[in-house]
Amino acid sequence: MTDPELRGLDAPLQVLDPSGVVVGDRYPEKLTAEQHVAMLTAMRVTRRLDTEFINLQRQGQLALYPSCLGQEAAQVGAATSLRSTDWLFPQYRELGAFIVRGVPPEALGQMWRGTCYGGVETTDYCIAPVNISIGTHALHAAGYAMGISFDGVDDVAVAFLGDGSMSQGDVHEALNMASVAQAPCVFFVQNNQWAISVPAERQTGSDTIAQKAFGYGMAGVRCDGNDVLACYVAMSEAVERARAGGGPTLIEAVTYRMGAHTTSDDPTRYRSDEELQAWAARDPLARYSAHLTAEAVWKDDEEARANAAADHAVTRLRDHVFDAPEPDPLLVFDHVLAERTDELERQRQQLAREIDLDE
Repeated sequence: MTDPELRGLDAPLQVLDPSGVVVGDRYPEKLTAEQHVAMLTAMRVTRRLDTEFINLQRQGQLALYPSCLGQEAAQVGAATSLRSTDWLFPQYRELGAFIVRGVPPEALGQMWRGTCYGGVETTDYCIAPVNISIGTHALHAAGYAMGISFDGVDDVAVAFLGDGSMSQGDVHEALNMASVAQAPCVFFVQNNQWAISVPAERQTGSDTIAQKAFGYGMAGVRCDGNDVLACYVAMSEAVERARAGGGPTLIEAVTYRMGAHTTSDDPTRYRSDEELQAWAARDPLARYSAHLTAEAVWKDDEEARANAAADHAVTRLRDHVFDAPEPDPLLVFDHVLAERTDELERQRQQLAREIDLDE
């Protein structure tokens, strides 16, 4: 096996600097103007929806919501480089990836409202159900990648992880298993600096997350997670390597969670305003907008269409979620096994009797 690739462990791969100017020689020339516009539009829609999700939760319409503010570039750049048949295994903060795949915003809203079960409809878009338990889906991604490899399919599985997942044993088991099997799997870690209130440096003793790839015998890449083109390049190379039989890749996208961990969190208790302001100056949308505007790719017409797309998405979300009817509680028994067992049927009948008594 060739030596693992450990690019940019001190200086992350970057295509655009914070002001939107091209740096280095890694610009993805194959991207068309239409693809650039689609990516920036997806980032704009993601940010608008993110705000609306928070509004709905504050209005009592959603049980919980984890904001992805500041991480739009990492998610959109990575997801855009994939085929529609490549399977995504998300944690719970991947709104941008869902938007790229075309998942209706109301489906995500109903999931966070609790009016559907586990977001199972995302499987229609080759996206596994949202995983709340930290890191357990890394094993799902590795297992799926091994399966499609056995089947001779050249698709790729991608696990979206956070820096906090580096403290979970499941993730390390998945990395080891994928490497031993040379499975076509990419582990995309969004290092947003905070796992709830615990900083990233307390999640790992290594200098970076990307360098952990060396210990597992796989390729490791560190990229600027606020640079959508750097994320696109890093993921494009990783999936190309995987499809060619080169095995898995661990990508660390260095970004920042601008909002709270979830709507139940108060980030002012553990991080400073100075830190927040420093990262706000690296805003991924402002960076990409500046670049595309300077290149005359993003003009008034594109701006208007992006705003209209965001308005439409927000309207769909609110119309379908606000005061949406609660589902029949008995439906939960329809999503456990393909055929209901005697024990499940007994439990279902018991719940039905209790509901009748309450009524």
